[in-house]
Amino acid sequence: MKRFTFSSLLLLAFVFTTNAQSKKVQDKNAIKKMCGCYEVTFNFAETFQYSKDSLYKPSKTKVASALEWAQLIEDDKNKVSIQHLLQVGDPSKPHIVKHWRQDWIYQNTNFYMFNGNNSWNYESKSASEVKGQWTQKVYQVDDSPRYEGSATWVHVDGKSFWENRTDAPLPRREYTKRSDYNVTVRGNRHEITKNGWVHDQNNDKVIREAGKADVILAKEKGYNTYVKVDDSKCKAAANWWKENNQKWALVRNKWENVYGRNADLVLEAKVDNKPLYKHLFSDENIKEKDINKVIESFVIK
Repeated sequence: MKRFTFSSLLLLAFVFTTNAQSKKVQDKNAIKKMCGCYEVTFNFAETFQYSKDSLYKPSKTKVASALEWAQLIEDDKNKVSIQHLLQVGDPSKPHIVKHWRQDWIYQNTNFYMFNGNNSWNYESKSASEVKGQWTQKVYQVDDSPRYEGSATWVHVDGKSFWENRTDAPLPRREYTKRSDYNVTVRGNRHEITKNGWVHDQNNDKVIREAGKADVILAKEKGYNTYVKVDDSKCKAAANWWKENNQKWALVRNKWENVYGRNADLVLEAKVDNKPLYKHLFSDENIKEKDINKVIESFVIK
């Protein structure tokens, strides 16, 4: 039986640690390749229907395109945060829309898992469950929670990708038109390509009721392509962020306070007959105390 000397064990530990660190750097580089200016095409099509209702109508196939600026707003040892901004309308005088945000956290153990009806269950995982993994936390336009999941970035055969399956709210294109299901089980794949990246989705439209087994109403394919273009094309969006980032830093700080409670979270859909994003997009709410008050008014528990 081969015996290891103390020095050889130290060498093995050094090699293991070095390999883990270089893998982590490779992961972060892949994540940060999603930053910049992109021509985006959104493609969604309902593929299979399982409804027993003979009058069931599938969602219409949706194809849309836009210019999107993905701004790196945080790049720490164990976290990368990217804010997405849509740039639409007349190119000479474009309109900027604050879009979704994605945070990537290394070996994260705290989760808010969507459970339908504007509620998220807090879950804590052990360090061993998430070893070497990155959690992608996706937020709404008002920085309220959307969905999150943990998985390992894979770098093989010249490809870099991350795959996860998790529960999520209905996307805007659906909840404004559909009320026959209440959970989207999202199969997400983020893959870096030679000219940008791809968000590949295989989703289930699910009816969830307490005490009952989930019912799959239909399946959906999503394929969103992000083709890199010169950053100068997104100059208007980049400038908008420079002018407005301080306000949204206050919004994120308040939400971090809410998430830091490490408890189940339930949110109001509307307060004073308006959804949260309309309150926060208003120029009336720019001071910290006003932002905190508005967000807290939506937190039921």
